[in-house]
Amino acid sequence: MKRFIAPLLAAAVMVAPVPASAQAGNFTLVNRTGTNIGKLSIRRVGTSAWQSLTGSPPSGARLAVAFANPDCAFDIKADLAGGGTATFTGVNLCDVTTVTLNRGPSGDLWVDYD
Repeated sequence: MKRFIAPLLAAAVMVAPVPASAQAGNFTLVNRTGTNIGKLSIRRVGTSAWQSLTGSPPSGARLAVAFANPDCAFDIKADLAGGGTATFTGVNLCDVTTVTLNRGPSGDLWVDYD
């Protein structure tokens, strides 16, 4: 009897519903860096392969970003008008609708989420 119960339990576990996992999806990016962004790129945290995002929002503008990825943590790099880059590390793109890229007067970078 024990020989039959173990395989049945294993099969039941395999077909049991799995809760939906979080994943990154479409979002709105707000540019609060104080300068125009010439180009946006994104990569998963811990990787080196940057991928271009469509759009280059001017200072204060919003940009709809079509995006889908099973991961949550990303780095976003903004090539700033006039030269230089701003890299926002560890951006959580799961369960958010708006990501605001901020840059303070002394160059400090942070992200706000809605």
